[in-house]
Amino acid sequence: MTPRARAFAELVRLPAALTVPGDTLAGAAAAGPLRARSVAMPAASVALYWAGMALNDWADRDLDAVERPERPIPSGRVSPRQALGAAVGLTAAGVGLAALAGGRPAAATAAALAGAVWAYDTVLKDTPAGPFAMAAARGLDVLLGASAAGRTRAGLVPAGLLAAHTAGVTLLSRGEVHGTRPLTAGLAGGVTVATAAMAAGHGRAALPVALAATYAGSVGSAQLAAVSSPDAGTVRRATGAGIRGMIPLQAALIARRSPLAALGLLAAGPIVRAASKVVSPT
Repeated sequence: MTPRARAFAELVRLPAALTVPGDTLAGAAAAGPLRARSVAMPAASVALYWAGMALNDWADRDLDAVERPERPIPSGRVSPRQALGAAVGLTAAGVGLAALAGGRPAAATAAALAGAVWAYDTVLKDTPAGPFAMAAARGLDVLLGASAAGRTRAGLVPAGLLAAHTAGVTLLSRGEVHGTRPLTAGLAGGVTVATAAMAAGHGRAALPVALAATYAGSVGSAQLAAVSSPDAGTVRRATGAGIRGMIPLQAALIARRSPLAALGLLAAGPIVRAASKVVSPT
């Protein structure tokens, strides 16, 4: 990988993008059997995710110069103008791909998702509404998959569960630089347990239950460590576990309708873990 390619891979958090396709697949599985449109929609989802990451670093460039000088913009490897251009271009690509794959309903959902992403990164991130805005974006990403089948409302349950998980992880991630309080880490852990229980109940079969248990074990144990030691390093590891934990949670939500797709998605987990050692997902 060239230095320039690596800089942009860091800008968009390349490994974390593998945690995104499961959102739209979970929404599509809730709406009916997985079809060709279901497979195409994750491309739109990933483009919007990358847009959000680039915009995040553009919006935080002054703060990152102090707290995370190694990031692409403060280190001078990517200019603010390039980051903003990438965010705009990827947003347009994401909405356009959604329109091509899912028609007007998907385009409308993708536009709402793009709006949530831009509102979070530019206005809401550091406000009390920040975790909820991020959760709303994740929920809309799930609904994007259901909208491709013309049954957006069918995706409300998986959207709510992934939104709850995202709110907990985002709340905890606010302590990545200076640490957090044990109460905050405990709250995130409680959300994880409740989300796993509801995901297991939603599937009502052996495989979804096993995948929900895998999610609870991997994410919950890291958050429990943050309760005991709420320092920045432990919080950062718990946040990383929460990001990777998206995959078994998504797989649990897909397994009831398509066990093979769920197991295929689960295979992305080791890839994310290995890639995260090369490019940081946070």
